[in-house]
Amino acid sequence: MVGERVAKSSRPRNGRRAPLWARLCAIFGCALMVISGGALVTSQVLVARYANAVQTKDLFGNAASGATKQQVSDIKGPLNILLVGIDPRNDTTAPLSDSIIVVHIPRGLKQAYLYSIPRDLRVEIPPFEKTGFKGGTSKINAAMSYGSSIGGGKHDVAQGFDLLAKTVGKLTGIKKFDAGAIINFNGFKDIVDAMGGVTMTIDQNVKSEHLKPNGKPRDRRPECADNKCEHPYIGPQAQYKKGTYHLEGWQALDYVRQRYGLPRSDYDRQRHQQQFIKAMAEQALSKNVVTNPVKLDKVLKAAGDALIFDGNGHSVVDWGLALKSLRSDDMTLVKLPGKSLITNGRYLGEALDPSAEDFFAAVQNDTISSFLIDHPDFLQKL
Repeated sequence: MVGERVAKSSRPRNGRRAPLWARLCAIFGCALMVISGGALVTSQVLVARYANAVQTKDLFGNAASGATKQQVSDIKGPLNILLVGIDPRNDTTAPLSDSIIVVHIPRGLKQAYLYSIPRDLRVEIPPFEKTGFKGGTSKINAAMSYGSSIGGGKHDVAQGFDLLAKTVGKLTGIKKFDAGAIINFNGFKDIVDAMGGVTMTIDQNVKSEHLKPNGKPRDRRPECADNKCEHPYIGPQAQYKKGTYHLEGWQALDYVRQRYGLPRSDYDRQRHQQQFIKAMAEQALSKNVVTNPVKLDKVLKAAGDALIFDGNGHSVVDWGLALKSLRSDDMTLVKLPGKSLITNGRYLGEALDPSAEDFFAAVQNDTISSFLIDHPDFLQKL
C-alpha cells in the first residue's frame, strides 16, 4: 500500500464551507481567488497571472463568437460545462477521451451536478465536415479521434473536442455547452504535487494495472510488445486499500485511472474520478496552498501545462466570479446506470439504462433536483 494514512478525525476542518465557485476553478486547474474571513479578496496581479496560466482555445468550433468581450453578468443558469480528460499524446497521434464529465448548474447558480459519460459507451457520432467523417456508431471516446485530423498526419485535440461535444450533446440533448476544458492527466498529477499531495478516501481495495509500488511502470510480458495484449503487465503492483490517505500526485492519478479488476469496471472508475475532483478542490483551497505565494505559483504553472479552456467568450476568472455564491456542499455527484453490451461472447461497449433518458430530460428541463428525489439510485455514494 502506498500513501500516508490519515485518520478521519485529523482531516482539516474550518468554520466555513469553501465556496463551490472556487472548487470549479480548481476543476479548471487553479484556485487563485483567496478566501479570507468569508470575503472575496482579489489581486490584480494574481488574477492576471491566473488568467494567463490556463491555455484558452476554441473548443466548440465557434471562434467568431469569442471575438466580442463578454460581461460576467452574461453567465446565467442553467449552465452545462464539459470536462474531458486525455492522456498526453503528440500531434501525430489521434487523441482519445479517457474521462468525460458534464457539470450542470441550474438556474439561480446555487447548485452543481456532476455526471460521467462511460468512455466505452456506444453512441451515434454525428458527421463532421472538417475531417470528412461521415458519422456512425462507435465508442464515445473515439469521437475526439474522428474529429481531430487537420491534415499532414497531424491531430488537434481542440478540434477533436468539438466533435466530442457534439456527440455528447446528441446523447444528452444539450444543444450548447457554456464552457469546456481539456485536462491532461499527467498535468493533473503535477497540479496535485504542486499542492503538496491530496487527501482522499479510498472506498474499495484497488490494485494498479500499470505501476509498481514505487511508482515505476510495471514490466511488460515479452509476447505483448506489440500492445495487442489486454493485460500486458507482470510483476509487483501498487495497491490502494480502503481508508483515508494523503497521496502523492502519481498515486492519486494511478488510483483514479484503474478499472481492471474492479467489480463494476469503468463505473467504479467514474466514481473514483468524481471523488478525486472533490478531494483535489478541497486540497487546492486549504490555507497552506492559497496563502502560500510560492506554492500558489507552482500550482499556477502546473495548471497552465495541464489545461485548455473555452468559456465561450468568458475567462476562467469570469466564471469564478459568476459562481461566487455557490457553496461546496452544493456539489452533487450523479451516476448513470448502464451495462455491458456482449454479442456472441464479444464485448461491444457499454449501454445506458433507458432511465438515463429521463435524467437527460431533467437536465434539459432544469429539474434534476426533483428527479433525484424520485430516483435516489442515481446519487453517487461517496
